[in-house]
Amino acid sequence: MKHPISIISLALLLFSACTSYHQPDSISYKTPAIYPDYTDITMPANIAPMNFEIQQKGDAYQTEIGIVGQETTILVQDDKPAVDIPLDDWKPFLAQAAGKQVYFRISVEQDGKWTRYRDLVNTVSPDSIDSYMVYRLLYPGYELWNEMGIYQRELSTFEQSPVMENSNFNHQCINCHSFSQHSSDKMMVHIRGKQGGTIIYRNGHIEKIEPKPEGFKRGATYPSWHPDGRYIAFSSNEVQQFFHSAGTKPIEVSDLAADLMIYDVEKHQTFTDSIVYNDTYYETFPFWAPDGKTLYFCRAKAMDRQLRLDSIRYDLCSVRFNKQTGHLDSLQVVFPASAQGKSVSFPVASPDGRYLMFTLSDYGNFSIWHPESDLWLLDMTTGKARPLSEVNSNSVDSWHCWSSSGRWFTFSSKRGDGLWARPYFSHFDPKTGRATKPFILPQRDPHYYGSFMYTYNRPELVRTKIDYGKMMEQAVSTEAIQATRR
Repeated sequence: MKHPISIISLALLLFSACTSYHQPDSISYKTPAIYPDYTDITMPANIAPMNFEIQQKGDAYQTEIGIVGQETTILVQDDKPAVDIPLDDWKPFLAQAAGKQVYFRISVEQDGKWTRYRDLVNTVSPDSIDSYMVYRLLYPGYELWNEMGIYQRELSTFEQSPVMENSNFNHQCINCHSFSQHSSDKMMVHIRGKQGGTIIYRNGHIEKIEPKPEGFKRGATYPSWHPDGRYIAFSSNEVQQFFHSAGTKPIEVSDLAADLMIYDVEKHQTFTDSIVYNDTYYETFPFWAPDGKTLYFCRAKAMDRQLRLDSIRYDLCSVRFNKQTGHLDSLQVVFPASAQGKSVSFPVASPDGRYLMFTLSDYGNFSIWHPESDLWLLDMTTGKARPLSEVNSNSVDSWHCWSSSGRWFTFSSKRGDGLWARPYFSHFDPKTGRATKPFILPQRDPHYYGSFMYTYNRPELVRTKIDYGKMMEQAVSTEAIQATRR
């Protein structure tokens, strides 16, 4: 049976009548293995308990948690290797430990003898992370495409709640949720199906719109909110899916055409410019700079449809935007990935505008199925780009999102098994441009990811909880407002 207790000092623990502290019979200088790997990481001071499983064989287990150089604050004892840290003890402990190093001190009993292992040391950052993460859960293939939803997780607890579930609107596809400035006051999501359209929530008002006006070739796909909340930049993609019976990339998606357009949420008007809407190039994955004056995107030369998929490579580009006139100009190639035989997807600017994070893969832009895909960082002050080697793995590292402070980012990675994407977090120092060792989203049950058969898609960090999900579901059945052409 588990007996977690909190104490002010180790002396109080020794006199506790609730349980008894197990003094070690021997000391091992080996580092104990735990899962998930919560070792040598930096964690925010408002993260949920970092529950883990001790992977050393034994008959009983004891874990002490405290600030380095100080006595134990939390003790967890059990005859099972899973360490379930009490939330009521964890929160005040993190508040006290902010800016300091903390230890997990593990002892294991075997054959009646207790062995204490080398301390596992982590750092608690004083930088808090946004309170919620919003993501889509779906099966990673296409067999169960009609079972999906948008969910939110409170990062300081284990509470997950639905925002929208497609079982409530005839199992139609739901995708591409997006927010303005990490605020739940402005959200949009696409619905694909008989009642298709784009659902937009702005400051208490919900409407369903069709952003494609008459004369435009394709509908809205990948979004990015302008910082002032009035405009949403969309790519307008025609895509084709390919399924491979062998190899490391079972699913591939390729553009057959792609352009950019901008939707005015106040006037219900859509506009574009030939600089980003033409037959010469594919333009996709727009993202606004924090000042709203620059629009980043990925661009590839339009290809003959008979050419191989691995011939399409995207550069990172930008255009200037005048929001008074809606004019786009001054196209620049920011990072010429194609010249290096590589391809860019998912450009995301840091909140201060200094850094641009993107995913780099061998070709195309469907990097979520490319094992070679890695996160890269471009310093806009120097023009130098580098792989985030301190974060990347040998498997897929793709979608990413900065926190509102720019001190954290979350990203999707398939490093666990190569199939299911899981959300990871890393602390970022804007002065040095360096990130810390990533850690997976904590769960109450350390075995959670081993049995959870859904993938985390498009994790986005927001500051406050979404409380209008049911209203958005109800809006699916309403008539869409047709955008007009500016």
